[in-house]
Amino acid sequence: MRYTSVAIAAALAMVSISTSLHGQRPDDQIDAKSLVLLQQGKAARAAGNVDGAIDLLETAVAVDPRNREAFVVLAEVSESRGLPGKAIRLYREALLLEPNDVEALTGQGRALVAKGAVARAKENLARVKTLCKAACPQATTLAATIAKGPPITTAQAKAPVPVPGKN
Repeated sequence: MRYTSVAIAAALAMVSISTSLHGQRPDDQIDAKSLVLLQQGKAARAAGNVDGAIDLLETAVAVDPRNREAFVVLAEVSESRGLPGKAIRLYREALLLEPNDVEALTGQGRALVAKGAVARAKENLARVKTLCKAACPQATTLAATIAKGPPITTAQAKAPVPVPGKN
């Protein structure tokens, strides 16, 4: 009698867990509507409608948060708009879905260099080289970006040295 209530509770828990898992889609099946929105976003970006592309890509991610390619394209758009911090975050979202995505690692490395985090970009380069196993264009591009270094901002530009006695 003491075990009956525990057995019933365990049986109910198993039934509820199995029915909730049964209704979920596998991770490799991305919602078709999200893929259509991704393609429309790419087309809008190619046509020069960046704001429309961002809206479509964000909707694609909202429809199916497992759409890694939408995160990558959205990050590329953010990079092109001069928002490396946002691009880094979006690349990180893509890498959470697939840690070995060479495109996302390369893009994140570019954004990290633009933000001034060259050491972290070198870590990404090492991972890209490990994943490629042979020479790949992504590793070459990222290595060139790292060698070039972060962009110089106006605050970093050398200010004229004041001459004593002159104002």
